[in-house]
Amino acid sequence: MKTLKLRIATLSIAIASLGVLVTGCDSLTKTQKGAAIGAGAGGTVGALIGKAAGNTALGAIIGGAVGGTAGAFIGRNMDRQAAEIKSTVPGATVTREGEGILVKFDSGILFDTDKSDLKAAARTNLQNLSTSLVNNPQTNILVVGHTDNTGSDSHNMDLSIRRAESVKSYIAAGNVANSRLSTSGKGESEPIADNTTAEGRAQNRRVEIVIVANDQMKNQAKQAQ
Repeated sequence: MKTLKLRIATLSIAIASLGVLVTGCDSLTKTQKGAAIGAGAGGTVGALIGKAAGNTALGAIIGGAVGGTAGAFIGRNMDRQAAEIKSTVPGATVTREGEGILVKFDSGILFDTDKSDLKAAARTNLQNLSTSLVNNPQTNILVVGHTDNTGSDSHNMDLSIRRAESVKSYIAAGNVANSRLSTSGKGESEPIADNTTAEGRAQNRRVEIVIVANDQMKNQAKQAQ
């Protein structure tokens, strides 16, 4: 519990720090806010903020930011792809963050309890997501698996890794290049809700798919300045 409180406090500080950059900018689009955050934080500082907050997905997005006009160019591409994913993958929660996209699936949609084999119904969602990833080849994808705190730390870590690898393998089978894909299993270490309640544990059992610009898109963005 102390660890959870520390992470929440650290994340609050990180969010507050980023909030300073966009204070008074509520009217800005996600793309404009992404450019502002990227320009102010920078890739290295952003990665440190994300890591310190104990949030692998957020750290990957902020850490990959280029900021400025190039960041705005990337943001526009991400706006378009996020809208595409929202319309074609109804089982996912799609969030635009900075210069990236966070696609979240509750594990109950993808897997049976304590299993890492994909449910049949989940495959349609992942097929549609794979189509979007193929149509937008200038991105890299990180698949992050999470569990609740039921069971041992080692079991939960292993389960989260197997679930992330299962999602990655299915996406790769949809003609997404393996070179674009990576995985991370976090077990129970990055909760987003209270593990003492059934509702909170259900939220913590999830797979997050992070989509960020690859070097090709970043170079294109810099040339477009």
